[in-house]
Amino acid sequence: MPALYITTNVKLEEVDIEPIFSEATAAVASIIGRPQHLVMVVLKGSVPISFTGTKEPAAFAQLISMGGINKVVKKNLITSLGAILHTHLSIPPARFFCHVVDTTAGRQPSKL
Repeated sequence: MPALYITTNVKLEEVDIEPIFSEATAAVASIIGRPQHLVMVVLKGSVPISFTGTKEPAAFAQLISMGGINKVVKKNLITSLGAILHTHLSIPPARFFCHVVDTTAGRQPSKL
């Protein structure tokens, strides 16, 4: 199950966050190749963040997945998620950092 955690310094109280959830879920599912019903998205706003020395709108995301991650997938995820945050929260892509983790990377296949 892919899990996407997004933290931003943008106040979400006056923002329609439903499109963020639906678009992020669809993007993660499509790009990683998992069903949407297995994707978790967590969105936290109003978190103090300083990025590049300023407190302008910014976001940090972490995507954790059991498999399905390679360089192309990472690039597509970061590009797509950055575009979603730019569209709905006015966060410039240059102020978005995404950490992508594949929990199966480096693990030996089971012999069972």
